Parts: sequence; C-alpha cells; structure tokens
Amino acid sequence: MPMVYEKNAFSTPFLRGYKLLKIPIVNAAGTPAWPEVFPIARIDQLRETVGARHFSSQMMLECTPLERARLDPGGVKFYDAEFDTRTAHIGEFHITGMTLYWDPATGRRHRDGSACVLLYRDDKNRHIFIHDILYLTVSDDEMFPLSRQCDMVLDFMCARSLHRITLETNGLGIGVPEIMHDCATKRGANIYVNRIQNHKSKSDRILNAIEPALSTGRLHAHTRVQNTPLMAEMLGWSPIGAPGIHDDGLDAVAGAIADTPTPVRAIGTQIQTFTANTNFKI
Repeated sequence: MPMVYEKNAFSTPFLRGYKLLKIPIVNAAGTPAWPEVFPIARIDQLRETVGARHFSSQMMLECTPLERARLDPGGVKFYDAEFDTRTAHIGEFHITGMTLYWDPATGRRHRDGSACVLLYRDDKNRHIFIHDILYLTVSDDEMFPLSRQCDMVLDFMCARSLHRITLETNGLGIGVPEIMHDCATKRGANIYVNRIQNHKSKSDRILNAIEPALSTGRLHAHTRVQNTPLMAEMLGWSPIGAPGIHDDGLDAVAGAIADTPTPVRAIGTQIQTFTANTNFKI
C-alpha cells in the first residue's frame, strides 16, 4: 500500500505488516549461519577480539542494556615480572609497544583525580599490561598544584627511563604540556609530550577500551596495581554513573589503551667487554 503524507505524518504505520528476520552468526547448536564466510575458527577469533558484549549485540543480535554493563576485576590477570629491556619480554609475553598516559586534574581532595598510567602491549596476541599507575594528589595549600604534579610525573618517568608521555589536554590539561616542559627544562630532562583531546563521553571510552580485553582474558596488571584505587574503581564502576564513585584511574587506562603505542624493541644481550692486546711496538 502506498504511503502518503498527511499533516507531516504517515497515513499508514511505518513497516506495517513487515516481519523481523534475525539470523545470529551462530545458532544455539553451534552451527555457523555462513560457514563459507565465517567458520567456527573465525567466529572464535571475532569473539576474542571484540569481547563478549560487542559479540552478543553485533554478531548474536542480542543487545545488552548499557546499564547492565560492568567491569569485573576478577577478570584481571596479575603478574609480578618486570619488563626486561634486553629481551622486550614480560614473563612469557613479547612486548611490542608501550604508552605512558597522563589524564591531569587538580589533584586536590574532593575534586577530579589525576592519574598517570604505564601500559605495555603484546600486539601480536592483543594482550594489555597495566604495569604501573600513579595517582597524583597535592596538598590543598599547594600554590602550584600542576607544577607539583609535573615534578611527580617526571620523577616517575626518570625512575623508569621514560622520555615520552601522552597528555590529555581536555579542560584543565590544556596548559599542562607547557608546564611539563618548563619543569623538565629546569632539571635538564629531555622529554617528548604528545597532546591528545578526547571528544567521546568518559563512560563510552572506558567501556569500549577496557571491557573487550577484560572479558576475553587479555587484560593483565602488575601485582603492585592491587595496592592502588584502580581495582575498587573497577568494582564500583557503572556506565550510567553512581554518586561517590571515582573513575579517574579507569579513564587514564582507557586513554592509554586507545593511544598509539611507542614501538618497543629488544636491546639485545648484555654488553661484552674485550681486552685489547697492547704488547706491540711502534
């Protein structure tokens, strides 16, 4: 039946008489809908890549309401190995990239928190390692809270021989790169600051960056991260927000995951020393 406009409305209900056809990528018996395009191995790879929530909504056509989405800290795999610069390994994993990401804030009490996270990646196997996270707090009496935080971050970088950092410049962070450079110049440190602005909502950034790796067992954290507020943030987090719940560390981790990593390469074996034969005549 043709549809006509009548006072800016359809005279016939839109899609009246149509039937809904839903074909999930794999049925309840485990049979692929299109085995020639998506065999089981490919489907399993997709599930491991995008995570349970995205796979359910996009591939199985079963949407999970946003308010039910959670970040289960029980899915984090903890390790106690340090990064080996000679072999570019953390334990058995070969590291291909790293990111140092700082989401600055005032650092004062009862305000948005300031967090800096060091992240390593095994891009071949899509594993992510939260190796260290620094929560920056300053006294309410501090006259230059951002300068004080820059010094704390520079100490963090110096202790780990890091020279590159990504700074989120939304809001208060817009002037931090210049302060960071000034503080680095005073102490003779050579650093590179990458500036980045985020335009998506914080809840979308956190959920889309962390949940796929967490739900597929690819998110790791060093045991020292257990002594920070990050696990409590993860436990209490909800994409629709909750009063009194902080997510500053999660936001920094999400930014680090989304950031383009710095390539990491092994520096080789230890330097060998040789003794020259000086028993000769000129």
